[in-house]
Amino acid sequence: MVVTVNNSLTLREFLQLPETKPSQEFIDGQIIPKPMPQGKHSTIQGDLVPAINASLKPQRIARAYPQLRCTFGSRSLVPDVSVFLWENIPRDGEGKVFNTFAIAPDWLIEILSPEQNQTKSVISYQLSVISYQLSVISYQM
Repeated sequence: MVVTVNNSLTLREFLQLPETKPSQEFIDGQIIPKPMPQGKHSTIQGDLVPAINASLKPQRIARAYPQLRCTFGSRSLVPDVSVFLWENIPRDGEGKVFNTFAIAPDWLIEILSPEQNQTKSVISYQLSVISYQLSVISYQM
């Protein structure tokens, strides 16, 4: 179930708010709470991130991050898994990864729980990232 909180906040105002558990996303001027992950969801996510990193990180091809806030355009998303090509990972002058990612991920992976409205969730994400030419991968449990 997707619950939309109607608020007339700007993206900047949204980013000033304290982080919540579960996370909230900002899409098209709306604050949308993410559902709290359950056991199956957490298991899939917990297995997926190390599997991607084991394959892509040693060769510095890409890196996967779980539940990382990505702010780009007029939206701020917290995908289940964000994957960034190595050269797109935001870093400081010393090569250390930034805490904030003001960039769209190269891959965005959402794990859909049976109780989620799959069509609405996937379409919302696809519309949110389509202008950024991201790959959206959804996995239905």
